[in-house]
Amino acid sequence: MNNDPRGIIIQQGSLMRIDNAFVEESFCGRPSSGYIIVSYSVPEESDAVSIQNLRLNLNQNTVILNTFGQRICTCCIQEGMWVNAVFSARMTRSLPPQSNALVIIVQRRPQAPSSITTDRIASVDTANRFLYTGNPNDINSQTRFVITDTTSITNRFGSPIRLNSLRPGQLVQITHANFQTASIPPQTTAFRVQLLGP
Repeated sequence: MNNDPRGIIIQQGSLMRIDNAFVEESFCGRPSSGYIIVSYSVPEESDAVSIQNLRLNLNQNTVILNTFGQRICTCCIQEGMWVNAVFSARMTRSLPPQSNALVIIVQRRPQAPSSITTDRIASVDTANRFLYTGNPNDINSQTRFVITDTTSITNRFGSPIRLNSLRPGQLVQITHANFQTASIPPQTTAFRVQLLGP
């Protein structure tokens, strides 16, 4: 199973797109020009994935946006960032291949595919920042959700609340990563927790 967050290339007519491309190298020359080298996933046989590189050339026609949709400069793209990229399907046969970037959107972090679970809270471990759902008397029915600094926790009206405000037996809706560990109980990362009711 592939847990690498890098996206794959998707072709849409004369355009191509990668969501969650990792910036391996960046170069900015004159104002509004430069390039970035990004890496992305390529599915192989038997569920294997290889990581490939692509050079995206930036020019005055390239739209570069931050996570809030505001225009930013070419030099604002740094190594180690994650970006969504739209570029021309016309690529060179060089290594790595090159294409002209049309739109680059800088991401805060890779947008992991997510799932939603609605269940009752079995227990809350505030010291270790875990939230357990399922039957409190049956560990095999439970799931452990890791609460991170970026996990949003809200009451049923959407107002922010703290992890220690949650109680066993309450009904919650959890948006979480769609992968989990093979442990008992299985563990995954919570992106959003909303209290639905008592």
